[in-house]
Amino acid sequence: MPTSPTEADSSFDLAVIGAGPAGLAGAVTANELGLSVALLDASPQPGGQFYRHPAPALGAARPEALHHDWPAFAALRDRLAAGTVRHLAEHHVWTVERLTGAEGGSRWRVHALTGAESERPVRIEARALLLATGAAERQLPFPGWTLPGVVSAGGAQAMLKSGLVLPGRRVVVAGSGPLLLAVAATLVAAGARVPLIVEASGYLEYARHPGVLAVSPGKLMEAAAHARTLLAHRVRPLTRHAITRVHGTSGESGAGTGVEAVTVSRLDRDWRPLPGGERRVACDAVAVGHGLVPQLDLATGLGCAVRRTADGAFALALDARQETSVPGVWAAGETGGVGGARLARVEGELAALAIVSRLRGLPPLRTARTRRLSRIRRRLRGFAEAMSAVHAPGPDWSRWLEDDTEVCRCEEVTAGCVRAAVDDLGARDPRSVKLLTRAGMGWCQGRICGAAVARLTGRPPAPDRRPLAAPVGLAALAALPPADDPPPAATADPISDPSTADTRPARSDTDRGDLP
Repeated sequence: MPTSPTEADSSFDLAVIGAGPAGLAGAVTANELGLSVALLDASPQPGGQFYRHPAPALGAARPEALHHDWPAFAALRDRLAAGTVRHLAEHHVWTVERLTGAEGGSRWRVHALTGAESERPVRIEARALLLATGAAERQLPFPGWTLPGVVSAGGAQAMLKSGLVLPGRRVVVAGSGPLLLAVAATLVAAGARVPLIVEASGYLEYARHPGVLAVSPGKLMEAAAHARTLLAHRVRPLTRHAITRVHGTSGESGAGTGVEAVTVSRLDRDWRPLPGGERRVACDAVAVGHGLVPQLDLATGLGCAVRRTADGAFALALDARQETSVPGVWAAGETGGVGGARLARVEGELAALAIVSRLRGLPPLRTARTRRLSRIRRRLRGFAEAMSAVHAPGPDWSRWLEDDTEVCRCEEVTAGCVRAAVDDLGARDPRSVKLLTRAGMGWCQGRICGAAVARLTGRPPAPDRRPLAAPVGLAALAALPPADDPPPAATADPISDPSTADTRPARSDTDRGDLP
């Protein structure tokens, strides 16, 4: 049963942030090897986004029907229930600070908010930290993307998995990446009509990576399963195309609201729309996403080094034992690069083994278990890198944007406003655009619009670094007890300069020894 820590037991060997596949695997493995573990997560149930499932009150008879590889999650959930992991559900972690002891060692203080309105501050301390914060969807704006009925691809899947509702009856699935196939297969299995899957990249590009495909039979079987489902419902993907406009009404005139149709345009290899390649497709909802990007707010706030992935996103630079550049902080799953649930579980287990070894003062050892996990990780990580390269956004996708297209939804800043800041006011980077237009100053703090604003300025996005990873009220800050430890000594910032952010190498086996 999820609980909150008390003053008597708020100190643990390990704090794991995120209860998705990576966090669950790390927490239960470390606990089974004797560590006291706190598992903090914002959701009421474990599983993360991948294993999101309905609340018991909805009475779903077969929640596993909408999931791939449900038995793996069920096994982790059972191990969590059987152990002594303190599962802190509905705890929103907003920052982590390092505490330096008298002997020079470090401890970690995790600050979170919980309660009905997320108003009650909670803090715990731990000797080690495992970040398993997952990923968020990359959203590329286009005309009409703010209309009711346009949802993210992962959002459509989440609506069905957790709420047992469909975003519409006739849903066009669009964007780029393998998530589109999974979303479309889930929707048609639940009774929706999917007239088209619109893929901006091309699946034939995977042929450029034959070695990766040859050692990834599980991924091929997963894709084949989705393909069989889609074929049975006569759903076909349309590659090298993108939605460049959504047609519908937003309700200002008092008429009915929602999506009525989309315009689908043919693209060149740089994702530039080709003249004469448009078609109109009727629908009442759109599920769109262009892949996933790691959620790194907590990690970059601690100063962890990052690397640039093949699709232009940033991921954590990790060594062979899943440790970040900050000693005592490990990471697993999508934080190190998007690669799926199985890779996340493997990395969570590897991180736990390394943490147990470190906290017990044992030298790194090679075992059959760690060698097997390392082989699986190398294979799955290789496929993840290939996937990232195949579905990387083309440089000219911003050609979709008309001047009246909202780029920053929170502050209602249009593409024309951003272009004017660049062309007329001399803005040459996203920060200058932000100061001139307020783009990125809203509720999401640039998490959704940051990539679009950067593209319109012609500069690559820099890794985010925010002092707060989640909204926190002044009342919660005022309720915090006074700090009883001096702040850590200042260290060099490995990510403040975007030109070096993706060049700092992860430590190798020779730096840290073999895996335990």
